[in-house]
Amino acid sequence: MDHSLARRLRRAAIRQERRWRAHGLGGSHEADETAPLRLTLAELLNLHGEASLPVLVMVLSLFTLIPVGGAGWFVSFFIAALGWSWARGRERVALPGALGGFTLNEQWSRRSLHALAWLYALADRWLGPRWQAWRHERTRGWWGAWIAAMAAIIFLPLPFGNVLPSASLVLLGLGWLFRDGLALAGSTLAGAAAIAYTLAFGQLAIDLAQRGWGWLMGA
Repeated sequence: MDHSLARRLRRAAIRQERRWRAHGLGGSHEADETAPLRLTLAELLNLHGEASLPVLVMVLSLFTLIPVGGAGWFVSFFIAALGWSWARGRERVALPGALGGFTLNEQWSRRSLHALAWLYALADRWLGPRWQAWRHERTRGWWGAWIAAMAAIIFLPLPFGNVLPSASLVLLGLGWLFRDGLALAGSTLAGAAAIAYTLAFGQLAIDLAQRGWGWLMGA
């Protein structure tokens, strides 16, 4: 990872924003007339060059935060499959056609490009090789299981339940790419908070169900 990726995404975001504004104003954009106004997930990944497994985990995790009905539920299955590939030591995985063809609207195409450019620029500034034990090859099985666990939480219909597990997976991807064990430790903390939130919400749901049942039986 270096600044070139952030610059490439930022340039793509600028081009996308110009097309979006021209389209929204009803103007003619001759030079960009044949360019798509909306990005698919496959196109978003293609901007990274040869997208690796950590990049795929990050992009799909961020995608679960987009307010599209059923997006988190749908993508969680693919994230869980990536956990299996991660545990097996695979470095690159092809994006399934059904998922790669998922199209973002103009607004979210622009936001996604800007967010990724900002994320990589920030990571390139603050992350670097350290705490290598967290990134040892022997930990692949652990991280593969961790990805699957976060995918399971994303699958659940919890209010704001995608935020913490997605943050954990983004930190995991960045930590692996930049060989930064501190980021991987942050991934563990964010994931632990996600697990705690899930358990607390589950306990609350059980308590409410028990009270509701007691009220019905006593009525």
